[in-house]
Amino acid sequence: MHASNENPVLDNPRLAELTSWDAPWSGLRVVVAGIGVSGFAAADTLIELGAVVTVVDSGDTERNRQSADTLRIVGASDVVLGPDAMTSLPDVAGERPDLVVTSPGIRPTHPLLEAARAEGIQIWGDVELAWRVSRRRGRRTPQWLCITGTNGKTTTVGMTASILQAAGLKAVAVGNVGTPILDALRDPVEYDVLAVELSSFQLHWAHSVSPVASAVLNVAEDHVDWHGSFENYRADKSRVYENTQVACVYNAEQEGAEELVAAADVVEGCRAVGFTTQHPGLSMLGVVEDLLVDRAFVADRVKTAAEIGSVADTGEIPTRHGVANALAAAALARAVGVEPEAVRDGLRAHRPGDHRIQLVAETDGVRWINDSKATNPHAAQASLSAFDPVVWIAGGLSKGVTYDDLVRRHAPRLKAVVVIGTDDAALLDSLARLAPDVPVLVATPRAEGDGAPEDGSDPADGHAVMRRAVRLAREQAAPGDTVLMAPAAASMDQFTDYADRGTAFTHGVHEELGF
Repeated sequence: MHASNENPVLDNPRLAELTSWDAPWSGLRVVVAGIGVSGFAAADTLIELGAVVTVVDSGDTERNRQSADTLRIVGASDVVLGPDAMTSLPDVAGERPDLVVTSPGIRPTHPLLEAARAEGIQIWGDVELAWRVSRRRGRRTPQWLCITGTNGKTTTVGMTASILQAAGLKAVAVGNVGTPILDALRDPVEYDVLAVELSSFQLHWAHSVSPVASAVLNVAEDHVDWHGSFENYRADKSRVYENTQVACVYNAEQEGAEELVAAADVVEGCRAVGFTTQHPGLSMLGVVEDLLVDRAFVADRVKTAAEIGSVADTGEIPTRHGVANALAAAALARAVGVEPEAVRDGLRAHRPGDHRIQLVAETDGVRWINDSKATNPHAAQASLSAFDPVVWIAGGLSKGVTYDDLVRRHAPRLKAVVVIGTDDAALLDSLARLAPDVPVLVATPRAEGDGAPEDGSDPADGHAVMRRAVRLAREQAAPGDTVLMAPAAASMDQFTDYADRGTAFTHGVHEELGF
């Protein structure tokens, strides 16, 4: 690891001064790109700070119009919605902007962001803004624990917050988990610690964040369409380690994970802490028999280990990746001084969100599991590993990834596959080549030529497709089997989001089984 004693100096001298809530924000001209959850929070905060803010978003929806009205009321200089709103970088109150704050979903190659770079205008994300205003006169400054990874982020950030709360700390899960960091910083509650979930998109635009501890849970192929390549995606994930103060937490079971820590520019004295679902080495957390143990945050790491919980504490249906998430959360919490008993109590108190290896029903010897949050092959690999034999419901938007490794690895445990989604060519091809003996049933109705399906059904009607998928899965399942809905793909071709897909599965199972 490379040691660093301070955050990088940024080009614009005025922006370099903006390192607290009480800094001279007044009059700063800012374009906020995007009016969704993070964009709205950024614009609202900047207006409160006295900045002159113009907000742009290409979506002229009812929700966006309501958000625009609210921002105008609180003092936005201008809010522009519609297809032409983001075709170029606008002026702010008649002058060129000092800064662009972008929402995480907007690609770096977007014309507005390209224009900002061409003019030498700095681009931040909402995370960078949040870090810079986290210090505020007269208020407690919260410590940050930052978590990223291809999969498991939301579960781990929830576990981390639960452990911190069990230790008596005022803590909350924020960031990509749903609650903007900026909202927590403006909350009347003065938090001791923020458990911050960060996506690769958010990390791309974060320049100076300096967490107490940080973790990369895993890195697998995902969002290649946004980042341009897997190498770029991996590099953005690794940015979470930059400027870390106490501990860079890494997955000791993933090849190349320790290399990301070694390459990071960290604060002097920061150390690498591994986690593993096997017996832990020095400066690691791991598993001994059915106990979770810590050999990193103890006085004598050579001869002793602290018991911090058990495998049974990690969830209703303990899985290998669930244990890994729990160990990563424990490492982060231990980095801020949490005692072993609080780790155990926090894990026991944690309730995972819906659609994450959620037991929907168990009847006639068949378990029905909703893992709609498995939006890529790496996530599906984790849940497929936990069950055998499996009737697998899979498919959706592939986001440019491949399925060969997933299918090759799990073909022996597949009893049948029911395919949903409208973008199923890559999955079907992998199944045909690598699992030729596994029955494959397609739930999405097929069109003849360029027309609609003969029965008049709509391939984009996800709820109807899911009911058909559940019915087909039930026909294939027998006592001892698990029907696992882990799509390994995004959901927006047939559903609003992964939660809508998971709800459709749950409703379909209850309807099919007569609950």
